[in-house]
Amino acid sequence: MTAPPEDRPPLISEDVRETGVRRLQEAYAEGHIAHDDLDERLHQVLTAKKHSELVSALASLPPEKAATTSTIAAASGRIQRRGAWRVPRSLKVESAFGRVHLNLSRAVIEHAVVDIELQLGTGRAKITVPRDAIVDVEGLSTGWKDVHYKPPRRSRPSGPTIRISGAMGFGRLKIRHAWR
Repeated sequence: MTAPPEDRPPLISEDVRETGVRRLQEAYAEGHIAHDDLDERLHQVLTAKKHSELVSALASLPPEKAATTSTIAAASGRIQRRGAWRVPRSLKVESAFGRVHLNLSRAVIEHAVVDIELQLGTGRAKITVPRDAIVDVEGLSTGWKDVHYKPPRRSRPSGPTIRISGAMGFGRLKIRHAWR
C-alpha cells in the first residue's frame, strides 16, 4: 500500500543535488576529505531519496562559503558587460534611467546557477545568455511591458541556469540565446 501524497517526503531538486556535488568537490580539492570518501559521498548525494540522506553525506564538511553579491549601478546612461568577463554567482544591476546590456555568451561562468537581480526604472534591458543556458524569469516583476523571451526549440540543458529576478518599471527586457 502506498502512502498518501501528503505523507511522501518531498523530492530532492536537481539544484540541491548539484550544490551537494559541488560542495563535495570543493572539500576534496581543499583536502578536507580523501578520494575514497569522496566517491562514497558522491554516490550518497546522487542516489539520496530523502533530505536526511543528503544531510548525512554532507556531514563534517566545512561550512559553505557565503555568496557575495556584486552590484553594477548607474543613475543614468548605459550599463554594458560583454566579452570575456567573469560572472559572479549573484549579480545585482541597478539603473534609474538608461539601458542595460549584459552579454554572457563569451563570459566566464563558473557556477551552475547564476542569480541576476534587476532593479530598473526606465529604459530597456537586453541579456544574451549562452546557447545551452536555462533561463528562469519567474522572480521578475514588470510594470509596463512584459519580458520578451522565447526558449530555444532544441533545448540542451547542459549549461548554467540563469535566474532573473527583481523589478522593472518602464521598459522591456529582451532575453536571447547566443548563436554559438
